[in-house]
Amino acid sequence: MRLRELTSDDADAVRRVYSGASIRYLERTAMEPADALRYIEQALCRARDRPRVHYVLGIDVAGDLIGVIKLNSTTTRAGLSYILREDTWSHGYATAAVATVLALAFDTLHLDSVAAKHRTANHASGRVLAKAGFARIYEDEGFVHYAARRKRSPTDPATP
Repeated sequence: MRLRELTSDDADAVRRVYSGASIRYLERTAMEPADALRYIEQALCRARDRPRVHYVLGIDVAGDLIGVIKLNSTTTRAGLSYILREDTWSHGYATAAVATVLALAFDTLHLDSVAAKHRTANHASGRVLAKAGFARIYEDEGFVHYAARRKRSPTDPATP
């Protein structure tokens, strides 16, 4: 499993990711081909922003785009979300992708915390987040909220 930037050649794969059982817990309909192209164009445009605050990365396994993971950051915090094609569930790909993005957030971007959430009925996402190092924070309005915090070393400056 590796994370990579999306390309215009990924439109059909992105459309397949955003369809079927994969969107069961999302408030959206299945993605149409034109929607997939617009989605990728927007991701590519945001990838050129400086400073970069939006990461929309493909989850690639042996050349097959099986999902998308997003990190949207502010100055010290970020939100994370992900989606995988349903035929790739239960193979550890989501956990590996989330752990890789956490490394990006903490080790490269030096963010302090990353938040994520899932619908209360989506227990598998809760297991992914917990295995990747997130702590369950609270539940409200049909969502379970999580946070992961950067582990500070003794040489890090104190934070207020």
